[in-house]
Amino acid sequence: MRRAGLGDGAPSGNYGYTNSGYSVYEEENERLTESLRTKVSAIKSLSIEIGTEVKNQNKMLSEMDNDFDSTGGLLGATMGRLRTLSRGSQTKLLCYMMLFSLFVFFVIYWIIKLRLAWGNRNNSDTLLKLFLQCPDG
Repeated sequence: MRRAGLGDGAPSGNYGYTNSGYSVYEEENERLTESLRTKVSAIKSLSIEIGTEVKNQNKMLSEMDNDFDSTGGLLGATMGRLRTLSRGSQTKLLCYMMLFSLFVFFVIYWIIKLRLAWGNRNNSDTLLKLFLQCPDG
């Protein structure tokens, strides 16, 4: 194939291209090769970052899956206990509730009684002081 500017007497070492035509194509190829090399390295670094992010996301998903499994087991055990409690004897539960209510009632009664006794003692002392300070009495 003949190109413009190429003669029949061209040396066989440059494959039929003259020195000036060959260097233009070689420079363009080098420029395109370097551009391609930078694009490939950018894609490589991007794909490495994507791979790292995917690994982190998979790790987080597996941890979340384990957490949900343990929570599901805990919830299942709690529901089983509630079913057992609801099937159990209601009289025993009612007895415990009555005993607890009586205990709370006596504690509140005792606290009120102590406050009244303390308050009456302070009130009687105050009344005695007021009576003693009165000039009529």
